[in-house]
Amino acid sequence: MVEAERIIGTPDSAGADESEAPGERPKGRRRIVALFVVALVAYLLDLGSKMLVVAKLEGHEPIRVVGDLLTFHAIRNPGAAFGMGEAFTVIFTCIAAAVIVVIIRLARKLYSLPWAIALGLLLGGALGNLTDRIFRSPGVFEGAVVDFIAPAHFAVFNLADSAIVCGGILIVILSFRGLDPDGTVHKD
Repeated sequence: MVEAERIIGTPDSAGADESEAPGERPKGRRRIVALFVVALVAYLLDLGSKMLVVAKLEGHEPIRVVGDLLTFHAIRNPGAAFGMGEAFTVIFTCIAAAVIVVIIRLARKLYSLPWAIALGLLLGGALGNLTDRIFRSPGVFEGAVVDFIAPAHFAVFNLADSAIVCGGILIVILSFRGLDPDGTVHKD
């Protein structure tokens, strides 16, 4: 965790710009609010969709959305992506909890809006799947995640998984462009 904080650390000036006149607001305002708003929206969309799927789709025939290309099919996934690691549900729960803790700890050093959005997507997605792992059967820390988006010839997933993947892709793009979480741009 110390290494992660070192990487995402803020400049010594904590976002203040030396060229600012006294009394002006610092230009490097923290993006904590954006991170938590994105996380809350992602979490609520995931939670709402899963509640709807459990109430209306579980135990019923899949719904064709786009012919055979996309269906909604409710399944319970105790494992990770592609159903792998079903025996490691507790480990996945601990990993999700660790990701959440790291993102929350690092949020205080965040000055970049794109990074706030990316980390918010990761946080919302991790919270969504962690909620399933804690509160769904067969029991606490062993719950199966509700998946329902079933593209043809691909794994079944949910909105939390989508948020995590989109957040990860955004982080890769930001890293390649040289934008750091503290708002600085570096060129390698």
